Amino acid sequence: MNGILGKKIGMTGVFDDKGNYIPCTVIEAGPCYVTQIKTLENDGYQAIQVGFGEKPERLVNKPLMGHFNKANVKPAYYLGEFRVDDVSKYKIGDKIDVSIFAVGDKVKVTGTSIGRGFQGVVKRHHFGGGSVTHGQSDRLRAPGSIGASSYPSRVFKGQRMAGRMGGVKRTVRNLSVINVIADSNLLLVKGSVPGAKNSLVKIFK
Repeated sequence: MNGILGKKIGMTGVFDDKGNYIPCTVIEAGPCYVTQIKTLENDGYQAIQVGFGEKPERLVNKPLMGHFNKANVKPAYYLGEFRVDDVSKYKIGDKIDVSIFAVGDKVKVTGTSIGRGFQGVVKRHHFGGGSVTHGQSDRLRAPGSIGASSYPSRVFKGQRMAGRMGGVKRTVRNLSVINVIADSNLLLVKGSVPGAKNSLVKIFK
């Protein structure tokens, strides 16, 4: 298996053998259970669908409940897919946990960045703002001119302006696995990963 679903717990730090301090993100990786196997014949591609996080049955709608009952697994909060080369190695109900990782592995982590709401150009794009001299008392955080001259007489697409900030899918690559705590299903990776605390993340080997 080349990946697993998990939950970002928060950040901490550890010291290596040489006494260097390493900032780490703690991720609760799994356990996940195989809920569906997608094959070339039925779906056109090979993948394993897994569920993460046990969900009370009273919160599950009937179509999803039928999906979980067919797989004979407990309902899950999150479902995710991972492409694999050979689906014959897996069967419905298989457990996938943090043991697929080892110290020193390189992983990439995908998550949804923290939403910041509607923000101006200073916070969103790091604009310097306008001068407060020469009587400009109210232009400190203003974006300034956004258009061109009489030609092309329009605002270019992609112009950096105020707007919604954060809350988008982001991936951080080449993170090193610092520690694997199998008893607690915890994974420590070097550096930071996208998302708020307790948010869903997808970890790929």
